Amino acid sequence: MQTVDNTLNDILQSNYMQQLDRQLNENHLLKHPFYQAWSAGKLSIDNLRDYACQYYHHVDAFPRYISATHSNCQHSEARKVLLGNLNDEEGMNGLDSHPVLWLQFTKGLGLSEAAVANSALFPETKQFIDEFLTLSRSSYAEGLGALYAYERQIPQTAASKITGLKQFYDIVDEATLKFFLVHLEADVEHAEATKTLIKNLPMEEKIAAEKAAKKIAKSIWNMLSGIQARTMTNVCEATVV
Repeated sequence: MQTVDNTLNDILQSNYMQQLDRQLNENHLLKHPFYQAWSAGKLSIDNLRDYACQYYHHVDAFPRYISATHSNCQHSEARKVLLGNLNDEEGMNGLDSHPVLWLQFTKGLGLSEAAVANSALFPETKQFIDEFLTLSRSSYAEGLGALYAYERQIPQTAASKITGLKQFYDIVDEATLKFFLVHLEADVEHAEATKTLIKNLPMEEKIAAEKAAKKIAKSIWNMLSGIQARTMTNVCEATVV
């Protein structure tokens, strides 16, 4: 009987996550006009530079999202999972941190580190970062939902960006592409680990995680729309969700 109950529970959990994934896919980043323009080689180098400056602020804040979620977690084994993710972001064991890898990308675009770090945030960029931090600090479940909504998309978007950079912008050196190369694999593991943690939540907390995931999926979409609206006038109209 216990085996039957466990099997049924596994099916229900799987169906729940599949439904969440379908809902999140409505705002998948690869559907955004800005990323589609990137994949088609329609962005100028200046467009890429503007994007890189804005996105840096999110990459720089990302370890704090994980840290806040970790601090809200009462379960030792789950904290270890989040700590592994945090260590990857911070560049432990002699590896470069992900903000450092992003600065290698911006350097390849011809930007100085100071220009990137001191760039002013667009309102949508600030709103996205603020919402991610707020959710991460609000509860463990909401932090997990936000992390999952973001990290589940990154391997696909990283692959698309690499292809576009190589094909249309003649950017092929490993140092410039390293951030994206790392995320081809790292966030597959991170997203799967976070998915498992969400599955283990009680239903009330699952609902909180789901709401947070949907909010972040829309917020990062709107961040891209903010970049598009302020830097591009000849591709297509920016959409807000």
